[in-house]
Amino acid sequence: MELRQFKYFEAVASTLNFTRAAEILHIAQPPLSRQIQQLEDELGVQLLDRTSRPLKLTNAGVFFYDQSVQILARLKEIKKATQRLGSGRKQWMGIGFVPSVLYGFLPKALRQFSIDHENLDISLSELTSIQQAEALKAGRIDIGFGRLALSDERLVNFILTEEPLVVAVPAPGPLMAETSISLKQLLNEVLILYPAAPRPSFADQILHQFSLRGYELRKTYETNGLQTAIGLVAAGMGVAIVPASVRRLDRTDIAYRPLSDQGLTSPLIMTIRVGDTTSYVADFHAQICRSIEGSD
Repeated sequence: MELRQFKYFEAVASTLNFTRAAEILHIAQPPLSRQIQQLEDELGVQLLDRTSRPLKLTNAGVFFYDQSVQILARLKEIKKATQRLGSGRKQWMGIGFVPSVLYGFLPKALRQFSIDHENLDISLSELTSIQQAEALKAGRIDIGFGRLALSDERLVNFILTEEPLVVAVPAPGPLMAETSISLKQLLNEVLILYPAAPRPSFADQILHQFSLRGYELRKTYETNGLQTAIGLVAAGMGVAIVPASVRRLDRTDIAYRPLSDQGLTSPLIMTIRVGDTTSYVADFHAQICRSIEGSD
């Protein structure tokens, strides 16, 4: 696929009119139609329902349109950031994170670091631990915060802390009356796991704790994100095991209960590239360590 095909499809999908899209793109309609057809041929799916008046997007077309918008927006950000860096006005640092770290020390540490480094352009990306590994090696981010130690000779992991795990349960509900809950008690519940992909992930850490004790879960439900998992708990569809810092997500339809089993924690890990001696990466690592010490 070519970049112009993303641009062409975005114009067609946003207007649902080939003539109008061609005017926006300043090209003739026939080559625009050919490009969209070539795109569909390459993908092997139909993106537009041409029998409908006006045009309609197919299910695949809706998905591809959403992805195209995100890709093109990201390219614009990259262009602007590159121009800023090229002009010498600012340095750039990319940080990847899993959602649960936003309920801990990271936001405050990041705010203070931004104040202390006004000439540094900081980009934040929500990524799973596995996605962070690829982004670090590709240079798309400089620092990752996740729950998995990424085993790769090009990366180095720093375990910042071991965070206790708690159970998110529907409120009101039978489990809400418990002062603490054991893993064994959860065998009769639907356990909501996240993220579903890519694996391995935090979900596998949770499943491993059950496996270690010889427990077999009767029913699980996998979803892609923490917020969705919490939303499903609130809807009474099951329970979820989450890092204790998530308790700061205070909702009236959710209650959090400690786990009675011993040693149930999740590591919070900072990952950087091996040999990265960039001063601001070292400065941020030091800032993070100070933040953790101050929260103890």
